[in-house]
Amino acid sequence: MKIFIAAGVAAIALTSSAQAQDAAPAEQAIAPEASIAPIPVQAQPMRPATTQQLPANTEILLRTTQEVTTKGKTWAEGDTFTLAVVHDVMLGDFVVIPAGTRGIGRIKWLTSKGAFGKSGKIDVELEYLELGRRRINIDGTYRQEGEGNTVATVGGVIAAGPFAAFITGKSGRIPQGRELMATLETDLPVALP
Repeated sequence: MKIFIAAGVAAIALTSSAQAQDAAPAEQAIAPEASIAPIPVQAQPMRPATTQQLPANTEILLRTTQEVTTKGKTWAEGDTFTLAVVHDVMLGDFVVIPAGTRGIGRIKWLTSKGAFGKSGKIDVELEYLELGRRRINIDGTYRQEGEGNTVATVGGVIAAGPFAAFITGKSGRIPQGRELMATLETDLPVALP
């Protein structure tokens, strides 16, 4: 009988030891992430970006974001005004210059309306786009003239004589929202993935 009791105690001890060893992996599986070693991953070599060119003279449609006029003393030669790109400028399937990119134009020359039906005139030049920290040069020049009152002036000179000097033309005006076309000044290198 003592042999059977000793054999039973030994069997229980072996079973408990085996259960403890089986439980150990389960406990490790639910251990906190801090104690689990990270899995080493081999990095894939990056594909080099290909450089292509958005060609010079690519058309870019811009919209004025403020009014420019010869009326009053608001604007002077050399003043800058802002524009925004109307449509994404694409190179293949990639957007190179997104819609909304800010553009800058400059007033090169202006004259106010005057006597004898002289209309106001503005010459503007579209200069560059601001894309991130990069300046992209563009070309575009425009002239806007107010409508003159030439017929009224001729009639005024005949009918009113010297009072015809009070007949004036209209101010030159580029309204907010006016669309103007510009082109890239030079090729624009683009790194495509």
